[in-house]
Amino acid sequence: MKLLKIAGIFMTLGVSIVCDAQITKTSDAKISKKDTFDYVVEQFADIKVLRYQIPGWENLTLKEQKLVYYLTQAGYSGRDIIYDQHYKNNLKIRKALENIYVNYKGNKTSEDWKNFEIYLKRVWFANGIHHHYSNDKIKAGFSKEYFNGLMKATKTSLSPAIVDVIFNDADAKKVNLDESKGLLEGSAVNFYDKGITAKEVEDFYAKKSSPDPKRPYSYGLNSKLVRNAKGQLEEKVWKSKGMYGAAIDKIIYWLEKAKSVAENQKQGDAIGLLISYYKTGDLKTWDDYNIAWSQATEGNIDYINSFIEVYNDPLGYRGSYESVVQIKDFDMSQKMEVVSKNAQWFEDNSPLIPEHKKKNVVGVSYKTVVVAGESGDSSPATPIGVNLPNSDWIRAEHGSKSVSLGNIIDSYAKAGGKGRLKEFANDAEEIALAEKYAELGDKMHTALHEVIGHASGQINPGVGTPKETLKSYASALEEGRADLVGLYFVYDPKLQELGLVDDWKKMGMESYDSYIRNGLMTQLVRLEPGTNIEEAHMRNRQFVSAWVFEKGKADNVIEKLTRNEKTYFNITDYEKLHDLFGQLLREIQRIKSEGDYEAGKALVENYGVKVDQKLHAEVLERNKQFDSAPYSGFVNPVLVPKMDAKGNILSIEVKQPKSFVEQMLNYSKNYGFLPLEN
Repeated sequence: MKLLKIAGIFMTLGVSIVCDAQITKTSDAKISKKDTFDYVVEQFADIKVLRYQIPGWENLTLKEQKLVYYLTQAGYSGRDIIYDQHYKNNLKIRKALENIYVNYKGNKTSEDWKNFEIYLKRVWFANGIHHHYSNDKIKAGFSKEYFNGLMKATKTSLSPAIVDVIFNDADAKKVNLDESKGLLEGSAVNFYDKGITAKEVEDFYAKKSSPDPKRPYSYGLNSKLVRNAKGQLEEKVWKSKGMYGAAIDKIIYWLEKAKSVAENQKQGDAIGLLISYYKTGDLKTWDDYNIAWSQATEGNIDYINSFIEVYNDPLGYRGSYESVVQIKDFDMSQKMEVVSKNAQWFEDNSPLIPEHKKKNVVGVSYKTVVVAGESGDSSPATPIGVNLPNSDWIRAEHGSKSVSLGNIIDSYAKAGGKGRLKEFANDAEEIALAEKYAELGDKMHTALHEVIGHASGQINPGVGTPKETLKSYASALEEGRADLVGLYFVYDPKLQELGLVDDWKKMGMESYDSYIRNGLMTQLVRLEPGTNIEEAHMRNRQFVSAWVFEKGKADNVIEKLTRNEKTYFNITDYEKLHDLFGQLLREIQRIKSEGDYEAGKALVENYGVKVDQKLHAEVLERNKQFDSAPYSGFVNPVLVPKMDAKGNILSIEVKQPKSFVEQMLNYSKNYGFLPLEN
């Protein structure tokens, strides 16, 4: 599970919408006198591209630096996989766009060309032609006639049918969660052959059984489901000599190098199992790897690499490719380890129904890390926290790892401003609390969400996995459940008792203020006028906030105020809100534990999907005064090895890319291992 950086939780960062034609140059963005690092690369459309540093790189040994380098190379080698997973024509479209960009010699001052550049950058940022967050197809700001002229001028080839897709309404949604449109029929993701229905998929996997029902395999995680010549369904497995084999072989090449410089036996054994999994595609090996990886907690370097999160599959089976390479942040990890060591206390004192609590919370490892490189589903848009593995039974029996991406959070904070907080906060007290406690509150909520939240609770015996029981609502409900664990305990004196905060109540109050403000109002800046909410994390934040708002009306727990025709939300009773968060947490855990699909569906649909269009219009209007984009992502630092005559690495230098364009073209040139059709 991953925790995404969101507007509102990081309200002091500043988020707004910029018109498509506006681009802010790197030199326009300066930070404080104390920090001369230039965090902002550029801004276009609704996107701000940032840089991050790798603090402490020089303190690593050469062997550790080699390990980081090899792991990042493995990650980048699979970059094209995510493009193809997102949409079957993405690689063809990207190649055509890049060929035009590199070879066009015509007028580059026209609005059409500027809009073409922005479209290409948006495709790079989203790893395809659909928006990375809304899932809507990105609209080209130029005509088909102009595009055909660019193709002719640069001798670029792209079939007319695919050219039409760029401009028409076909394949309009990458991931569709509106069941009335058909979960698969309405989704453009390349996980299923066209014409396969959700019912067929369910029936296909219902026939598969794991050797041990209590330890079910993650069926469908690493394959595309297709219809063969006989009309039967079968899996095209993502493995060496299978689908995506050309890229996977390169991943294996670099992982084998990484294994040769592993910090310890457990780490090396885990990498070896990952290599074996990539070679065979065997899901038993995947489980063995996750167990070994979860238990390999020693060392300064760690990584995430493979087909992991299932948010992009409307049915929740198939994992998107991603890679994150991490270096331990020693100071912050030591502080956050306190949360991990007290995981059982939090479980025992949660408001869950007793039979839904874990009697023995196993091996929750939490670290704050420094990111050294990201790829696939984690780049350019990145999470701020990750908790893995996703398998409930592995987490219960063997534990899990939670990480907070410290340098990513730091870059977000230093690249932002405070204007939006002052616009949407209810009063001066709320602003003062945010200015003092927002950063710490964010870190504590992230830690509690990842370490305690995703690791808490248990499914009743005989109940299937959430993707089987809760189906398309599983992701939103799980993220809401983890958020609620964080919200319940972020307002608890235990945090001060553990020495993690200096004033638990004020920090908790700030966390509640920002969550409600975001869930009911400010996250709406990310939506187009007239739309409802599709993305799982946005759904979970709205249904949590809307549910407690409604249930607290009798006691006026949260007031909805209007001043000067502007809406504000004011929490009048933090104790009662804390209790309401506990009630909702108990109910969502019951839904998960019992596999209550109808209750889960009702919760998400009734509270998390529909948008108050009048309030949305107001929020967008108030937001126009700010010039910072609502979505941010990152270029990666470049690790440059210095070699001797025999090809041995003597040292590795960290450099920053000059531009977003430079890095994206470099990636396409050096890591484009897949054919255009897979």
